[in-house]
Amino acid sequence: MEESAPEIDSPSSIPVSTEHVVSSRPFDSSNVSKPPPGAKKKSRKESDVWQHFVKNNDDPKAPRVVCKLCDKSYAGGDRAYGTSTLRNHLLNQCPHENSLRMEDKKQKTLIFQKKLCGAKSGSAEGTNLKAVGFSQSDCRLACVKMIILDELSFRFVEQEGFKLFCSVPCPGFDIPSRTTVSRDIKNLYRDEKKKLKNYFLKHSQRVSLTTDTWTSIQNVCYMVLTAHFIDHEWKMQKRILNFCQIPNHKGETIGKAIDMCLKEWGIEKVFSIMVDNASSNNVAISHIKKRLQIWKTEICNGEFVHMRCSAHILNLVVGDGLKELNASIVAVRNAVRYIRASPARLGSFQNCVKSTCKEDKASICLDVSTRWNSTFLMLDRAIKYLDAFKLLEEEDEHYVKYFSDKDQNGRSLIGPPVSKDWDNCAIFCKFLKIFYEV
Repeated sequence: MEESAPEIDSPSSIPVSTEHVVSSRPFDSSNVSKPPPGAKKKSRKESDVWQHFVKNNDDPKAPRVVCKLCDKSYAGGDRAYGTSTLRNHLLNQCPHENSLRMEDKKQKTLIFQKKLCGAKSGSAEGTNLKAVGFSQSDCRLACVKMIILDELSFRFVEQEGFKLFCSVPCPGFDIPSRTTVSRDIKNLYRDEKKKLKNYFLKHSQRVSLTTDTWTSIQNVCYMVLTAHFIDHEWKMQKRILNFCQIPNHKGETIGKAIDMCLKEWGIEKVFSIMVDNASSNNVAISHIKKRLQIWKTEICNGEFVHMRCSAHILNLVVGDGLKELNASIVAVRNAVRYIRASPARLGSFQNCVKSTCKEDKASICLDVSTRWNSTFLMLDRAIKYLDAFKLLEEEDEHYVKYFSDKDQNGRSLIGPPVSKDWDNCAIFCKFLKIFYEV
């Protein structure tokens, strides 16, 4: 008996989910969504190199472009050539000094940057590999700082030597004029002043002040005010707050000038003020003490605000000693002045040095009479060549005649130095050495 096959329902009777039905029809690209008719494709941004090049379409089959600055031509002008060659020309090859060099912010150069042990020593302890890029603004700032640190004239940037140097290591640097440098220095001063003022306001730092006044050769009075403070990293800092002209050296005038400067900087917490021993400074300090009492920022009722300058005290002590031995020191000074008056006299003295001393090079120096530290250096070096001075007195007849001449006041010059003068200078030189080291 044959078994009957199971009955299968018709396709129409089987429930099928429409979510899982995959069409067997081939893919038709016409079904993909297209942008609406009339919409334009977004174009690429034009390269900035075309600001410096012009297209030459004389030959449509071989288009070329010409640099507006140096008339150098390159193949290009359509999308097939690109702009890499043109950009390289503007960055590195265009010789025109007034060209507007583009700053390639993406391209950088690897350099070995030295790590310094300290700012004063300047010795390097290693190097770091660093990637740097060209920046017109950074170059201008570095140029301004160079002029300030080295005390150069503003016209230095317009000299041919500086332009020649910049054209080799940094041809893309657009050298500013002296007027631009002067404007940049003023802007840098205002920026640094704003930073320092904000620092004082933020940290409420106590500041010690040092002030000094003097009169120029034009009889104009000046005053400088310097601030000393310890920053948040416990490092000693020194900043010049004010350099101004004042009408006179009276204590009240100095006190008011200091008061105005403190108000300008927003400084109310003063630890001490260091001045020299001039009597006018006592009045100036009294004026500042009253201001500190009003601001209620004084320490110990202002008893220790007034600090007397130790360097000025040393100058007074040494000055009194110089007066006691003035004749002996002037005699040695006149002898040194005679030797350094001409190359022939210096040559004669060097011959005497070779005959009497082991050291062949005579390095004597003339002092500045108002600076005792230079007087110490003069005496210290002259004493080393004592025998040479004695031999010069015997061999050079003009040396003795020199001291018989009259000075501007009609008086004979003191000298030549005798044994007593040399002994006094040797003793006094030991005395000056202590203060010179201090």
